[in-house]
Amino acid sequence: MPEAPFTIRRKLARGELVRLLYRLGHQAASGVLTLSVRAARGEVFVLRRGQVVVGEGDVVRKAVIARLSRLLAVDDMTVLFEGGVTAYPPGATNQISLTAWARQHLEAQLDGTLAEMLVRELAGIRLCLRKNLAPEAVDEADRRMLVAMAQPRRLDQIWPLARTPRFRLLAFIHFLRSVDALDGAGVVAERSGPHRIVDSRRQAALHLLGVDDGADLESVKRAYRRLARSLHPDLQPEADDQHRRTLERRFAEVTAAYEVLI
Repeated sequence: MPEAPFTIRRKLARGELVRLLYRLGHQAASGVLTLSVRAARGEVFVLRRGQVVVGEGDVVRKAVIARLSRLLAVDDMTVLFEGGVTAYPPGATNQISLTAWARQHLEAQLDGTLAEMLVRELAGIRLCLRKNLAPEAVDEADRRMLVAMAQPRRLDQIWPLARTPRFRLLAFIHFLRSVDALDGAGVVAERSGPHRIVDSRRQAALHLLGVDDGADLESVKRAYRRLARSLHPDLQPEADDQHRRTLERRFAEVTAAYEVLI
């Protein structure tokens, strides 16, 4: 049986869109992304290999970036991503890297107040990169920071190894945390849901996909593909309307669980 197409259909709260966009960029996804807010007409973006396809010129490029930034502030949004090889729209040959854009947007959020809050929140926590979501190094400072976080270390241990200005390191960590690319362990981490190595979201996702806590990435992918083949509505044309709606709901739940684990 053919592998189910990569489709995402779900509702997003504020703060979740940037994580989704980063993951699509990191996975070099191609397809059509539609972002809808309530009854308004959806905003459509064409992706090729993790990049948004846009028209020529700085004005057009800046307009697309402004659209994406505006949508990040929306509190209730419906997202539909239909994966597959896409053709370039007429006149659209310029591209915006989603991973680079997400990083730039998130690092720009850091100010003095947020930096001090970050230091207090991370006190006592050992941070470690999630390798499957780690960004590519863009310079030598990036490489040192990534190496320093390749194994669990506290912030005061990472800083001397990274040999980079404090503010840049904190901006990088803020970006990594915002896209769920960091795991954390420690006394404080036990009380901080988003930073625990095994949190309730991850446990629920593992249970939904039917895999053990120690499952590797390939096992997670196999479990998702197996469920996707049995639940994707397009692979069950004989299903009536009620059964199709059930399949759509279950497929969306399985896909959301898969996104938590990869």
